[in-house]
Amino acid sequence: MNANLESLYKIAQKPSRTIIGLMSGTSLDGLDVALCEISGSGENTEVQLVQFDTVDYSEDIKSEIRTVFAKQTIDFQKLVLLNEWIGVLHANIILDCLNRWKIPTSKVDLVASHGQTVFHAPKILHQQEKFPNATLQIGDGDHIAVKTGIITVSDFRQKHLAAGGEGAPLAVYGDYFIFSKKGENRIMLNMGGIANFTYLPANHNPEEVFVTDTGTGNTLIDAFTRLSFPDKAYDKDAEISKQGTVNGSLLKALKADEFFQKPFPKTTGPELFSLEYVRQAQTESQTQNISVEDLLATLTRFSAETIAEAIHATINNTTDTVDSFTIYMSGGGAHNPLLVGWLRELLSCTFANTDSLGISGDAKEAILFAILANETVSGGTSDFGPRKRIPSVSMGKISFPN
Repeated sequence: MNANLESLYKIAQKPSRTIIGLMSGTSLDGLDVALCEISGSGENTEVQLVQFDTVDYSEDIKSEIRTVFAKQTIDFQKLVLLNEWIGVLHANIILDCLNRWKIPTSKVDLVASHGQTVFHAPKILHQQEKFPNATLQIGDGDHIAVKTGIITVSDFRQKHLAAGGEGAPLAVYGDYFIFSKKGENRIMLNMGGIANFTYLPANHNPEEVFVTDTGTGNTLIDAFTRLSFPDKAYDKDAEISKQGTVNGSLLKALKADEFFQKPFPKTTGPELFSLEYVRQAQTESQTQNISVEDLLATLTRFSAETIAEAIHATINNTTDTVDSFTIYMSGGGAHNPLLVGWLRELLSCTFANTDSLGISGDAKEAILFAILANETVSGGTSDFGPRKRIPSVSMGKISFPN
């Protein structure tokens, strides 16, 4: 047997595996690094978060990624260069974290790397009949494996696409494995750049589990905060938004896009929800001259209403009532008091953070990819039924250090 395959086989047979999960989202704020101890697989998965850190990206890194991020026209050479460069960058961040945590690389079984999404193109957005759903994450897994000396699982979204999904959201797999609880209706709401949620029914039936993007989470709020206040990466604690008033005409124009009429499940990204999207809505509503405070308040309300309406639409298709659900929040939006306050007004659910379930909301997505890597090597037998867009597959490509 090839030595690399033998090593992988031994890892798969271990009672528990030490896996580093990596996540860098569409907010481009940095790399989440979650060192996890994972045993079991599928519905028997158990996760312990051993260490976690978010390593902020410098302005230079953010600037380089933005040269290709969510743009239809780019310098193709720059994309190729960034694919390798980000792989090396992420590898160095892993090594720095392990050094600070005083953990040798030999103690880590796997790295699970999501990579950096640079373009998400589901068919509902690109609308080109002969082309399938597509997405692209860069940050080459081989570079991570060679640089760290750790077997790396990466490029998870491609199998999801190949099996009939849209490449996102992938949260359904980890959410069902570690958060589903018989007897309690749960909504796992993640509010990153794009907002998504997983519906976990109280009957614990995987064939009824549901996941979808709802639309924008923080991406538009962050983008217009940076545009108006170059020294601010985001509207911390909604300090600016809370000074504004929601503009009804602009809100109506923002919600008029056909994306919101399309059936669930569906995915989207900053490719749709861009600066141009808002500017067009402002033109249509003749609100180009509203204050930045009113604009940010309106964008925050836009996120809140579209999240709430998507959750209502999902629950209305069940026999349960809204107030029988508990919503567990994660992601940057969970720290936005204005957004969370409006969600509480719009949804008569019980609200909590995933921290109350023993999983840090800030680390949740990185942990998810560690779980997916665990499934790649020792699981992959869970069945979510024959439905479209939630394929019952294990995901990820494996890169060996040598």
